[in-house]
Amino acid sequence: MSDCIAGTNAVGIGSRPDPAEFIRANMRIAAVPAIPEIRLYTAHPGSGLRRLVEWNQHATEEDGPEPEPPYWAYIWAGGAVLARYIFDRPETVAGRRVLDLGAGSGLVGIAAAKAGASAVIAAEIDRNGVVALGLNAAANGVAIATIGEDITSGPPPPVDVVVVGDLFYAHDLAGRVVPFLDRCLAAGIEVLVGDPGRTGLPLSRLRLLAEYQVPDFGDAKGETRPSGVFSFEPKDCCHRLKTKSLG
Repeated sequence: MSDCIAGTNAVGIGSRPDPAEFIRANMRIAAVPAIPEIRLYTAHPGSGLRRLVEWNQHATEEDGPEPEPPYWAYIWAGGAVLARYIFDRPETVAGRRVLDLGAGSGLVGIAAAKAGASAVIAAEIDRNGVVALGLNAAANGVAIATIGEDITSGPPPPVDVVVVGDLFYAHDLAGRVVPFLDRCLAAGIEVLVGDPGRTGLPLSRLRLLAEYQVPDFGDAKGETRPSGVFSFEPKDCCHRLKTKSLG
């Protein structure tokens, strides 16, 4: 990722760029590989993303926490496979309220809105990501409400479906996400997970619904990998999962 966020112009102390202006000026809006129905602002080697995220290294504590790495600037396999699944099966979200947890670029939430969801909420803790998400939603002609904070320690909002793409890349994060998803199930909310088989994926709790070949960030151009869409199931519900191809 470091090669893609390097920039030739360093940002001075206290001169934080305006995120919306920066994204419009330095990132390319293009159709998403495997999901041509959606166009997103994405990073490229000349984007200089470091100018947007590095400024806070010199900030004082009262200026707020250092921004998260710019995960929102790239297309990840779990989000891509969920978006593809939603377009192929719009009845999954049509007429329903949807929460996109850890929304990043907003890819999955945008897919849900375009597929007929009655309302979409995107939860994203990266403040630059929240801005990018809004720009991406506008570029695709949909409305998405945003929550710019971590909601995993509390109750879920009033929705019918939660979609979770690529949130199991670390065990500590998975340890926060799984209890939240359990509270979603307890509230009668359906939970869908998209993932290519990352390290913290709770396979014992998942039922495979579909599998697609999609690209993932970091893969060579034109390369794809098998990624699954899963239903997150209660602890006492055991399933024989077809996960061999996910490794």
